[in-house]
Order: sequence, then structure tokens, then C-alpha cells
Amino acid sequence: MDHQHVYDAQGKQLCCTQEEKINMAADNLIKHKHANNSCCSTDSHNDHSDDDGHNHDADSDSNVKLFLPPAISLIALLIAIALDNYIPQSWFTGWVRIGWYIAAYLPVGVPVIKEAIQSIMKGEIFSEFFLMSIATIGAFIIGEYPEGVAVMLFYSVGEVFQTLAVKRAKTNIKALLDQRPDEVTVIDGNRTTVRKAATVNIGEIIQLKAGEKLGLDGELLSDKASFNTAALTGESKPDSKSKGESVLAGMINLNTVSQVKVTTAYTDSKLSRILELVQNATAQKAPTELFIRKFAKIYTPIVVALAILICVVPYFVVDAYDFNQWLYRALIFLVISCPCALVISIPLGYFGGIGAASKNGILFKGSHFLDSISTIQNVVMDKTGTMTEGVFKVQDVLIQDGFDREEILRMVNVLENQSTHPVATAIHEYVGEVDSSITLSNVEEISGHGLKAEINGKELLVGNFKLLNKFNVSYDVDPAKIVYTVIAFAYDNKFAGYLTIADNIKEDAQLTVDTLKELGINITMLSGDKNTVVQFVAQKLGIPNAFGDLLPEDKVDKVKELKGKNETVAFVGDGVNDAPVVALSDVGIAMGGLGSDATIETADVVIQDDKPSKIPTAIAIGKQTKRIVWQNISLAFTVKIIVLALGAGGMATMWEAVFADVGVALLAIVNAVRIQKMQFHLESKS
Repeated sequence: MDHQHVYDAQGKQLCCTQEEKINMAADNLIKHKHANNSCCSTDSHNDHSDDDGHNHDADSDSNVKLFLPPAISLIALLIAIALDNYIPQSWFTGWVRIGWYIAAYLPVGVPVIKEAIQSIMKGEIFSEFFLMSIATIGAFIIGEYPEGVAVMLFYSVGEVFQTLAVKRAKTNIKALLDQRPDEVTVIDGNRTTVRKAATVNIGEIIQLKAGEKLGLDGELLSDKASFNTAALTGESKPDSKSKGESVLAGMINLNTVSQVKVTTAYTDSKLSRILELVQNATAQKAPTELFIRKFAKIYTPIVVALAILICVVPYFVVDAYDFNQWLYRALIFLVISCPCALVISIPLGYFGGIGAASKNGILFKGSHFLDSISTIQNVVMDKTGTMTEGVFKVQDVLIQDGFDREEILRMVNVLENQSTHPVATAIHEYVGEVDSSITLSNVEEISGHGLKAEINGKELLVGNFKLLNKFNVSYDVDPAKIVYTVIAFAYDNKFAGYLTIADNIKEDAQLTVDTLKELGINITMLSGDKNTVVQFVAQKLGIPNAFGDLLPEDKVDKVKELKGKNETVAFVGDGVNDAPVVALSDVGIAMGGLGSDATIETADVVIQDDKPSKIPTAIAIGKQTKRIVWQNISLAFTVKIIVLALGAGGMATMWEAVFADVGVALLAIVNAVRIQKMQFHLESKS
């Protein structure tokens, strides 16, 4: 089958390039490592890290093979330089000397020349491989043998380090999320069998021992269990689960033997979806990457043309023209012009950013969102589920004189048992078990108002104050002055009292607001909840702009107002109900990726552990990634321009050219991988 070129959306050929070569080499190293180590093979995804005590001989062998050709060339080159300058030998002259340098050149030169020929045959003429081949072969033609070998040697060493750096970034990303054990223990009647997770059907029951990692999504059948969810959320704090609750692949069972009923196929598990998301994210190029690619496509032919001019033009303007001298300058110019530092270190910087975010429980759908979030001026957030827990609890209960508190609450609880509304759940949790001795009749739900029923021949009303107005029940309170959501009740056509229900503010909400303000970002809260509640939460957290009683279209209008000021906007919400706002914003951020598959589909960024403090963390990672990428761009261009000028003027040798190319590339790589070691955890100052 003939090779088919692969192109990006801008028409840039993606195959047969140095970046593809480096990526393929890194992927092959990862595959080789996994294929030769049962502890980390694709057939046995057991919990594993690079520091767990395994002796990865196969991995070491792969690295040795990478360094072997440069090592052979280096030894041969050092011997040749010694024979040339320090311990001269009569036999080390003529063709013997030339042959020795050629032998030193071949281990590192042949692979690059081969790549250059293949690239030319496939239409990519001005590749890095072509530039290095021409420059080093030209050095041999004019008799600069040591420099010709040295240039190719250092270029090859640079490629090795680039491959290892990309491998490390990809391995970190993969290891971070690919936490699924390949085998699970299936309960079959009175016996257990160990089977491949991929073969287990939905509805089967698996046993999970203490310390074991769950291989499939399911429903907990045991009464209680505690899990480490770090693989999914980045949060190592134990998460307690009760019977009937969902548990996900990648969670580690901490203390008791548990049983789980499988609810999702192996390939459809939440962890599989997250892994796929992160892997796809590395393929989504940021504008900076695309720009560099376009630039390199124009830049390289221009540099080749300039190198030719450097060699040829002096013939017409210089009196004592020396072809070898000007050819040497042209070759230096070519070596310096190689855009190695740019084409590898920039994608590596974004790899690092995506990996750092994943490590912190934040999933970016593409590297371009790292760029976008770094320039955000406004964070617009929903209230419920974002800054508040989304779990309603009874705050206050006020019962009128003349009514028995316990009796009224028991009746309210029985009636609310007819509803699945979160408010009803909150009341059940507050009051307790439903009193089965209380009999209801003529139960009616009045839309937008509440519930009505008869108990012992008397009418019971439970709902908002509009319900009481509807049935002409008088009361002596002002609902507008009550901050929280109010549930009023009346019995026998008399006002019996009310209770308030509210959503608790998340413990890191204040830290989130304070940090966003420090970053100079404007904060706005939009909610469909009661305006008094929204204003109360906003005032408590110090959010300057807050609006309640909003419909989805109202939220869209508010975001449009900000966009109309030519300001960038990130919207934080549930990713489902707020889909129009998410689509309109520059960056859509979904809270709680574990809670809903839809959030993963809708948002650009998914915060897995529901913590709002991850919003400024995501912004900080985006800013740091962009900073590192532009540091690398600036370093590469600054050094190259300086050395190019020196080379054209005859003041730079091949050694300076090597530094301008390979040296800068290595510095850029070291800078790019830095982000993977950075700590982005926010700490409260209180």
C-alpha cells in the first residue's frame, strides 16, 4: 500500500517531518517498554509508576539503542581529533584520515540522509534532515571533516534527547489516566473467577478486595465502601460510597471486600472516555503551534536561498573570492537555520501543560484551550453546583404558635414524599423516616406553587407563598425579606409556618474568588435561583456582579454584553443546561466531570473533582504553558538571528552553529519539561 500523506486543517503536511519522526520514535519506545514488561503491558494494566521498584531492563535497552550510534561516532571523533592535534601519527593522513572521519560520520549521518531522501521523494524537500545532510556533506567536500562529523553528531544527540523528552511527556499523560486493571474477579454463583475486564458483560458482579483497583464502572452492592479516586480526580482524599451509588473504573478500594454490579462496558467506562479525551487533546494544535508550522514552511526555503546567495554573490563583489570560505559560511548558515528548537519544544510545552492539568484533575480538550484560557478577562459562573455544593439542606424552621412542631413536620414530610424534587429530599433528610401512620387523600400538585392534600379531613398546603395566596391563607411574614428558598405550609386554612432551604457554599469557593481577583480577572455570577439567594452568596464571597432569577436566554444576553466589550469570557457551569452560554463563551468549563458524561462532551475544559479552586489553577497552568512556549520561541529566534549574522560575516564557526541549533533545542526542551514538575495547588491564606 502506497504511503498517504496526512495534512492538517491549514494544509500543512503532518507526515514525513521531524516532529512526526520524534513522536513515532517516542511512541515506539513506549510500546517497546510495555511489550517487554508484564507489569506495565497493555495486557496487564496494573498499578505502576516509574518509581515502584521495577527493573525495566527493556526500557533501559531501548535507551541504550538510542544512544549507541552517537556514542560510536563520539568515540571515533575524539580519537580522530586526538590523532590530528595531540598525538599525531604518520599513518593518520590522506585516505586513511578521510576514511576514519567517514566511519565516524556514518552511524549518525546515514539515518538522517536516509530520512532526507525519503522526505524529498514524498514532496517535503526543505526538511531538517535535508538541511543537516547538505551542511555536513558540504563540510566534508571542503575538508572540514571534524566539524562535519560534530554537527551531525550533536544533531543526532539532540534528536535522542528530544525523543526521550516527548516519550516522558506522553508516558506521564498515559500513566496518569490509564489506570484500568486488565483483569477483574467475577463472582459466578459460589465461586470466583479471574477474567479479562474487556470480556465482562453488563449485569455481572465483580469482587473487589481491599487495595484493588476497580476495572469497570458499576453500582456498589455492598453496604458501604471507601475509595481512593486520585486516578480520576487528582484528589487522594478517600471518597465514601453507599449501596446503590455509582463507582468508576480506576477507583481503588481501600479497606473492605466489596461487590460491584457492572453497568458499563470496558471500552465505554468513564476512565476510557477521559483517557481518549486527553490523548486526543495532544493532537489538537494551538494557534502558536500552527503559526510556527506555517512559518517554518516559508522560513526554511528562504534560508536555503539565502545560503546559496551567501556562497554565490561574493563572487561578483569580492576581489579575492575564495569558494571554500564562502561555502563554509553558507553551510554554517544552513546549520543555524534548522528550526529544531521550535518544531519540537513547542508541542512538548503543550504536552507538558496538558499533563500538568491532568495531574491536577483538569482536562483540556486541546492545546488551543491552554492558549485561550491564559488570556481570559472574565470568569462567569453558575451558582448551584459551581460555587455551592448543589445539595440542599434545611437551614431554619419557624412554626407558628398553636401548632405542634413535630406533628406539622411529620405531615409535611409525608406529603413531600410524593415529590422527587431536591427540596423534598432535603426535608426528608431533616425530618427523618416517613410516618406511615399518616394517611393522605386527594393529593394534588399545583404547578409552580406546591402540593395540596387532605389529612384527617383537613387541608394541608406545602409550597411557596403563592400557594397560600391562591387559597387565601393569611400570613404575617414578608417573603421578600427571607434570603433562602422558602417552603411555607398551612393546615386547616391557617398559616402553620415555614422552613428555609439553602445550598451550602463550597469550602474552597472563597479561595477561588480571592485568587481570581489576584489574577486581575473580573467575576460574574449568573443563576436561575432566587435573586435574594444569589445576592447573599455573592456578598458573602465578595463577587461584585451577581444576577438571579435568570433563564438560559438571559444568561446568554449577559455574556453577550461582556463579549460586546471585546473581552474574553470563560463560563463555568454544568455543561448541559448552560449549553448556549458554553458555546458562546471563549472557554467553556464544566464542573464535576465524574458526575455527567454530557459535561465531557459539551465543555472545552472539565474539572473532575467539582472544586471551583481548580478554575484559577487551570488559568495558571494555561498562563505558565504559554509563558514557556514563548520563552522557547524568543530564545530560539534571538540566538539564531545573532549567530546567523555572525556566520554570514565569517565570525562564527560550525561550533557556534551547533550551539545555535542543537544547543538551543536542548535548552528549549529542558525549559518545556519544567511545567510537568511545577506545583499548582492553591492554598488558603486564612
